[in-house]
Amino acid sequence: MVRRVAVIGAGVGGLVSIKCCLDEGLEPTCFERSEDIGGIWRYTDSMDSGRVSVYRSVITNTSKEMSCFSDFPCPEDFPNYLPHGLLLEYFRMYARHFNLLRHIRFKTTALSVRRRPDFATSGQWEVVTETDGVRESHVFDAVMVCTGHYQEPYLPLASFPGIDTRFKGQYLHSREYKDVEAFRGKRVLVVGIGNTGGDLSVELSHVAAKVFLSTRSSTWVFSRVSDHGFPFDMVSTTRFNHFLDWLLPSALTRRIRFRKFNSWFNHENYGLASTKSSYFKVIINEELPFCLLSGTIVLKPNVKEFTENSAVFEDGTIEENIDVVLFATGYIFSFPFLEESVRSLFDDNRSLYKSVFPPQLEKPTLAIIGLVQLTGSLMVGTEMQARWVTGIFAGWNKLPPTSRMMADVLKKKPPVKRNPSERENLKISFISYIDEIALCAGIKPNVLRLLLTDPRLALAIFFGPCTPYQYRLVGRGKWSGARDAILTQWQRTLKPLRTRVVDDSSSGSSGWRWMCLLALPVALTAGFLLSKYPQPGWSLRAGPCL
Repeated sequence: MVRRVAVIGAGVGGLVSIKCCLDEGLEPTCFERSEDIGGIWRYTDSMDSGRVSVYRSVITNTSKEMSCFSDFPCPEDFPNYLPHGLLLEYFRMYARHFNLLRHIRFKTTALSVRRRPDFATSGQWEVVTETDGVRESHVFDAVMVCTGHYQEPYLPLASFPGIDTRFKGQYLHSREYKDVEAFRGKRVLVVGIGNTGGDLSVELSHVAAKVFLSTRSSTWVFSRVSDHGFPFDMVSTTRFNHFLDWLLPSALTRRIRFRKFNSWFNHENYGLASTKSSYFKVIINEELPFCLLSGTIVLKPNVKEFTENSAVFEDGTIEENIDVVLFATGYIFSFPFLEESVRSLFDDNRSLYKSVFPPQLEKPTLAIIGLVQLTGSLMVGTEMQARWVTGIFAGWNKLPPTSRMMADVLKKKPPVKRNPSERENLKISFISYIDEIALCAGIKPNVLRLLLTDPRLALAIFFGPCTPYQYRLVGRGKWSGARDAILTQWQRTLKPLRTRVVDDSSSGSSGWRWMCLLALPVALTAGFLLSKYPQPGWSLRAGPCL
């Protein structure tokens, strides 16, 4: 019987894991090597501790309503996309509200997590920690690893001949970047066009003499601001859109998606992507197209090699007088405190059952939280994992036999292993994954039933944004405020924008009423189809995980 749970790390994953343990009557102890909560989102100028943190100007890519904790909405006066400082304040509010800090041991490093000799029967772990030079050994019934996937920088120098032998300039990983001052007036080459590479290129273009952005993959760029000024993820991440993705042929949905991207600007004209691209990534960046249009950023292909002061690209072009090379090439998953025999059971999150459990362990008492890559908010995915895991620890949820877990892992594992800079293409559908875990935990909302009992709520769930509150309507952890949170989510979205009142005599109430009437048969049809032909992550029944 699991009672005492070790939680490694006090970032987002650690906080929700502590809270979920308390909800299930478990006894969590969190070990955090730094002096505060927040993980990567707690900005610091220092690099001495080896802790990865965001850079000074970071703002979230997912909106507050789509990223908040499912039973603790963001304050309505918070902006829709949060600077890191406000996001950290939200974490502090959450920790204070649920009294989580008393379960955290700060400035305490987890040195080793090893199976006890009787693990096959007890499932227990021995955890060795160090605080101010003093080591302690603890025994826990279960362990939740919440160190995330921004751990060790991936710096593929071997792929860029001459960078560490001939090149006389400076090179560094994006982990070392904090602000623009060190790059003022310099010619900078950014390698990698993920969200980080795009953001840093734009920021550097304001002070650098010239910025070159090198990429080897096709990249589609979209804005956080969607049609009519609403947050993009609130408009696009809906159950209705997800249903269409399942219903329509993949070639057609792909064509629709590309056409939508190109409606903002023609990506082929900018050298970013073609509709014929088989491998591509998607990034969020409002300013990158204008920087390319104005010439403050120049897009380049992959680097072939470096000379003393120049970069030679695969198309034969050369850029001279490069002062700094900034690698935005991602991170490597690393769990140095786990014993080697356990680490060897999974080489990445795709070797874990549902991206959480090593399936080969005799007892399911080790969970890796927050290692999943989603098309939506990782915070929401992390909380869902923690709720499911603690339900298993408490005995409410069950895992299938090892053979079935292994079969599920092999079925979903991609055939080709990609490096960290290419993992963007391996992101899992947000709604599919969250629904899949929610179904395992018995907390997935039944849209068809709601259509009969609460049509207004059902339509808001099906056609509106798939916000986290939907997963607090039923099952363990049900929250009485979930319905109201869903029906008022657009009010909280608009509240921080209405700092100046303008006269608008028109009323949209009658239009909304007609839309609801027209949408009802669509939702009923979708519910019938999904109950008759269930798809992964779409079953309308809550039940045991298969």
